[in-house]
Amino acid sequence: MHTQPNQRRELGAFLRSRRERITPDQVGLPRTGRRRTPGLRREELALLAGISATWYTYLEQGRDIRASDHVLNALASALQLDRYERGHLLQLAGHAVAAEPEEPEPLAAEAAAVPLLLQPHPAYIIGGTYDVLSYNQAADELFPHLTAAADRPANFARWVFLEPAARTVLVDWELEARGLLARLRTLAGRHPGDPRYSRLIDELKTGSPEVRAWWPQYDVQARHNGRKRLRRPGRGVINYAYTAFHLAEQPEQTLVIYSCEAPVD
Repeated sequence: MHTQPNQRRELGAFLRSRRERITPDQVGLPRTGRRRTPGLRREELALLAGISATWYTYLEQGRDIRASDHVLNALASALQLDRYERGHLLQLAGHAVAAEPEEPEPLAAEAAAVPLLLQPHPAYIIGGTYDVLSYNQAADELFPHLTAAADRPANFARWVFLEPAARTVLVDWELEARGLLARLRTLAGRHPGDPRYSRLIDELKTGSPEVRAWWPQYDVQARHNGRKRLRRPGRGVINYAYTAFHLAEQPEQTLVIYSCEAPVD
C-alpha cells in the first residue's frame, strides 16, 4: 500500500517519540559519553532491530521507502511497543487498508434505540471520531452540556477538552483526557487522510493547550472497559463502572453503559 507524505511524516515522528522514551539501560546497552537527546540514538536502535542505520534514518525522516513486515516487527520489538502501539506502527507504514471515510456516520435505527432501553443506566453510542450518535437522558444528566450544541453533533472528545464542566465532572480529568486522546490517535491512524479526524484534531489543538502539548507524544490506546470517578451535583464523587461494546456491523461504533457503584467519602 502506498503511503502519503503526511502519513510518512507521522510514521517518522511516531518512531522518534518511541525511540526517545527508551533508555540504554532498558535494552542492556552501556551508557557512553554525553547524549544530546533523550533515549536511544538512531544507530543504537538500528543495531537492536538488525537493520541499517542509514535505512532507519531515512524511515524516521519520512522518506518514500517501503518497510517490510519483518523490519517493522523488529523495530516494534526493539522499541518495546505494546500491541496497540505495534498495530499503530503497521497502520502508519501502510500495512493495513484504511476504510473509506463516511460522512455523516450512519447508525442503524435498531442500534440507536438501545440507549433509550437502558434507562436509568447512563448509555450512549459514539462513532469513530467520538461523535455521540445516540444517548439517553441519564447520560445527558451525567455529562452536562455534552449534547447542548444545536449546529453540530455532540462529540465526547470535544466535551472533555473544550467544555469547562468536564474538568469538574471528571475527578481524574488529566488521566481520562490523556487516555481519550491516545484512543483518538489510534483511530486516526486507521484512517489516514480522513478529513473528519483532521478537522476534529485541529479544533482540539486550537482550543486546548493540553492537546497541543500531548499530541506530539504519540500515545496510542484501544477502547476498553474501566472505571471513572464522576462528580454529581448534590451527591458528591461517585464511582462508575463502564462497559464498551462494539456494534457488530460497525466495529468503530461503540455502545458505552455506565453503572453506579458507591459514593466516595
